[in-house]
Amino acid sequence: MAISLADIKKLRDMTSAGMMDCKKALEEAAGEFKRAVEILREKGKSTLAKRGDNETTQGAVLSRINGGKAILVCLGCETDFVAATPDFKTLSGNIADAAIAAFPASAEELKAVKLADGYSIEEDITNQAGKTGEKHVLAYYGALEAPYVSEYVHFNGKLGAIVAFSKEVPADIARGIAMQVASMNPVAVDAESVPAEVIESEKTVAIQKTKDEQVQKAVKAGINPAHVDSEDHIESNTAKGWLTSEQAQQAREIIAKIGAETLASLEQKVQMINGIVNGRIQKFLKESTLMEQEYQLSDDKKTVKEALAAADKDAKIVAFKRFSLAD
Repeated sequence: MAISLADIKKLRDMTSAGMMDCKKALEEAAGEFKRAVEILREKGKSTLAKRGDNETTQGAVLSRINGGKAILVCLGCETDFVAATPDFKTLSGNIADAAIAAFPASAEELKAVKLADGYSIEEDITNQAGKTGEKHVLAYYGALEAPYVSEYVHFNGKLGAIVAFSKEVPADIARGIAMQVASMNPVAVDAESVPAEVIESEKTVAIQKTKDEQVQKAVKAGINPAHVDSEDHIESNTAKGWLTSEQAQQAREIIAKIGAETLASLEQKVQMINGIVNGRIQKFLKESTLMEQEYQLSDDKKTVKEALAAADKDAKIVAFKRFSLAD
């Protein structure tokens, strides 16, 4: 049957799909609009299936606050070109608005929330994928509820954070701390909040790094560090003719011998190793927990804890959420 331009425009207004896609869908549906809409939705599902392995490193991070509730959400896509389109921006905004209104507990629950067009968020994301030919995903959803909340989204729309406080605090410090979370990416509010597995992982890394440094120190003391303190130096200086092959091999044997002896002796120096490791863990906690980080908006090197206390000595940071498309 013949498909009129008016029908194509009507379907386009209903779905925001391309003119040619609308024409093909109406032809396949024999002019039935309901079926044509379903065909366009199926096209979106097909797009997602075909591009399932593609990375969605572009998109839009948005935040919303309503009283003591805050949400952070991200709609992801493949290219910055699509992320800049009006349809993508509108859908992202609609998702954020729906998230703060419904305030679901999880991303899966958010996907089921209905938007004004009658479709669920998941369905509209699928529809958008069909229109653009790119993979689209609900990349992140986080929510906080507390006596007072703040938010920050970076000007590029790819990074954001929300923070919950135990009581109302001055707006400038609340926003500043949200900016701190976004820019400095702390692992937890304070040392007590750091997951045990994170501490254990950092401790394992610190132990190995400490042993490697002690071995390297001993190696440098036992040979000429200017020539053969590492494999890179050995290869480089051999290539330059500063070492013969025999000297290079001898250096490797010395390194191996000193390294093995030092490593064996370190196993007996538990107290020394633990002291160095504990120092490194404390440094990690200072740099990686929000309350102990140096407050980025402070002129006098206050920590976040000190800056918050100066604004309100009774206020506490309860929790935070952060998301970045670059992570």
